[in-house]
Amino acid sequence: MAIDLLEWLTATPLAVALRRSAILYMFANAAHILSIGLLIGTILPLDLRLMGFFPSVPLSVIGPFLSRVAAIGLAAAMVTGFCLFSVRPLEYAQNPAFLAKLGLLALGVLNAGIVHAGHAWRKAVAGAATAARLRLGALISAATWLAAIVAGRWIGFI
Repeated sequence: MAIDLLEWLTATPLAVALRRSAILYMFANAAHILSIGLLIGTILPLDLRLMGFFPSVPLSVIGPFLSRVAAIGLAAAMVTGFCLFSVRPLEYAQNPAFLAKLGLLALGVLNAGIVHAGHAWRKAVAGAATAARLRLGALISAATWLAAIVAGRWIGFI
């Protein structure tokens, strides 16, 4: 059944258009890279601040803003990544680096959900000291997103 779904995906008008047009594929790829840049460019400074770096920067000001912009970058990266995946889904589904990237993305999203749902996040954004579990969540976040970038680059080499 999964193979049938992947074969269907490869025949969709989007996948066909991306395969037929080098320019369209290039723009989808560029949009994916820009989206990743937006995600990483906002989540890493936030994670560093949560880990205790840049203590003079008020978390109440940058925290909500950076986390929202990171969410926009993640959403855009997922949409553009799906477009790129649709070009060769059968190959990607068998690529260990792609599967690792998906697992890391799931871990990153799960970690972000846990961090933002917790009382420690709300307290820190309100001006309280950053709890140890929040610092740990930030460390996990930074490591996970950076590992996802590495796994994404690794896809083309396998």
